Amino acid sequence: MLLGAFAAFWLFISGLGAFDTGKASPFFLIISILLTIAIVFGLAGLYMVEPNKAAVLSLFGKYVGTVKDNGLRWNNPFFNTRKVSMRVRNFESGKLKVNELDGSPIEIAAVIVWQVVDSAEAVYNVDDYESFVHIQSESALRTMATSYPYDQHEEGQVALRSHAAEISEHLRDELAERLSDAGVQVIDARISHLAYAPEIAQAMLQRQQANAIIAARTRIVAGAVGMVEMALDELQKNGVIELDEERKANMVSNLLVVLCSDRATQPVVNTGSLY
Repeated sequence: MLLGAFAAFWLFISGLGAFDTGKASPFFLIISILLTIAIVFGLAGLYMVEPNKAAVLSLFGKYVGTVKDNGLRWNNPFFNTRKVSMRVRNFESGKLKVNELDGSPIEIAAVIVWQVVDSAEAVYNVDDYESFVHIQSESALRTMATSYPYDQHEEGQVALRSHAAEISEHLRDELAERLSDAGVQVIDARISHLAYAPEIAQAMLQRQQANAIIAARTRIVAGAVGMVEMALDELQKNGVIELDEERKANMVSNLLVVLCSDRATQPVVNTGSLY
């Protein structure tokens, strides 16, 4: 094209008669004009493709193909070229207020890592694929949050606070299903913020504290019962003393009072008779 531009300039000057007789040559002028038009037409077809970008080509509304080769490229100037970034991108959703499985309002947010893998689908299947990713991510996050409780209430139950890996996998699968039509791949999705809504945060804290106290007392009672059983078994095994049912009941009662008392961690002197 550079050589053609030089040739068009030389023909134009020659057509004006600047190099010989001084008489203009219409033939050279016409050739130079046609050559200039061809060069301008050719220059209009040049474009660049940067690393991790793709150019989606269409001709009068018909999809032609996708160019992913980097560097200076040339195509038919009538092709419409739309570039799409295929780099890895991420964003953090806003804090959403939703009701978890038990109906308690919570605040939740997530970090989504995504990448365009099919540029043609990203361009033609949705109007704005970036806006589509953001809206669908919030929708998937809401759906996922309503499927689990905030805290684990039963053994083996998956909860938002205690099972980060399972929650992230569910959110990633939910997003992958929603974004597949847009040519977008979800690389990672993780919860970045999780808390009870401010209006119930204090009440939920008190409930957690009550549950912790109940769990601690349950463990204390279980340990005390085990210690009583061990003491009775050792007494009978070693033949220290023979206990009838009434004395066993009194001994169990006294031991449980001592072990389960709020002052069980302090020295206790039992002056009552066990026999």
